[in-house]
Amino acid sequence: MEYLPWVIVAVISYGALAPLTSKVTQEIPPAVSLFLATIVFLVLTLGVLVVTGTSPLAYVGSPRAGYIYVGGVFLGIGILSYYYALQRGPVSVVVPIYGLFIVGSSVVGILVLDETVTLPRIGGIGAAVLAIYLSSGAE
Repeated sequence: MEYLPWVIVAVISYGALAPLTSKVTQEIPPAVSLFLATIVFLVLTLGVLVVTGTSPLAYVGSPRAGYIYVGGVFLGIGILSYYYALQRGPVSVVVPIYGLFIVGSSVVGILVLDETVTLPRIGGIGAAVLAIYLSSGAE
């Protein structure tokens, strides 16, 4: 479970993102906010590359790099849309609905990546949909 500390850091960091973004996009446009946040993200990532001695140039033309570029397009569209949603709606509703990406990713994993379908997994996906529905303020 060497991934657990990383997941905990990710949950805490990502959990702080939505309220901060919601607050800042009331004064700074979402695209500008994302652009500035991306600069910080790139500087942090560059620092990790330097510290770990990893050169991205070795991977730019990799046969799998196309997946990274397409993923980058999806990431850019998704995060920009998320910023616009946080500007316009309450965090307590936007974040749970955005959380449906977990369900979508699970379904894609099953359908496209041939991951095993089990009754507990189907139940978990159903429970996630119900939890998101309830936590987004459904009446």
